[in-house]
Amino acid sequence: MPPASHLLAFTITAWLLILVPGPSVLFTVSRAIALGRVAGVATVAGNTVGAFVQTVAVAFGVGPLVERSDLLFMVLKLAGAGYLVFLGVQAVRHRRSLGEALTATVERKTTARIIGDGFLVGATNPKIVVFFAAILPQFTDPRVGHVPEQIVILGAVFAGIALLSDGTWALAAGTVRAWFTRSKRRLEMIGGVSGLVMIGIGLRLALTGNRD
Repeated sequence: MPPASHLLAFTITAWLLILVPGPSVLFTVSRAIALGRVAGVATVAGNTVGAFVQTVAVAFGVGPLVERSDLLFMVLKLAGAGYLVFLGVQAVRHRRSLGEALTATVERKTTARIIGDGFLVGATNPKIVVFFAAILPQFTDPRVGHVPEQIVILGAVFAGIALLSDGTWALAAGTVRAWFTRSKRRLEMIGGVSGLVMIGIGLRLALTGNRD
């Protein structure tokens, strides 16, 4: 268990970082508007679990390896970017059938699949693993021992804050969705825009060359 002072400092830092809307928030919002609040929250749940998996990887040495290996960093970055672009292209392709999708969300895309989509995005986001590898160890205390366990605990705190914050974004975006369901043109527009947002996030991730 990290010292209480370290845990408090990390909690404050995590809140400040998570409150700033990033790619995961944009992805969640676009999903919530297109598919509803349940889908948005499910996306958040999957994304959070995926990110936490990266915490475990960092705790057992994958994070430092990614920091040293440009090739591995690039593979993870392109995998995550490619998946986001794929989801975006699918959203744009099927934007005209968004009305039917909204009335049959459960049949067309199960909660398990939505959670799986979110999980893959969270688990393949290289910026998360680099952030965890660079930041989490700074809030541990080697004198306490069991540093991998300390990192996992810090990652769990981060995941809890992200779940709360991103879940709020999802609920808010899903509520606004009702306005779009009154017009077919609005539905087509939001379907295309949400797809383009995901494509843009994916391309931005693929073209970002630094590890900041």
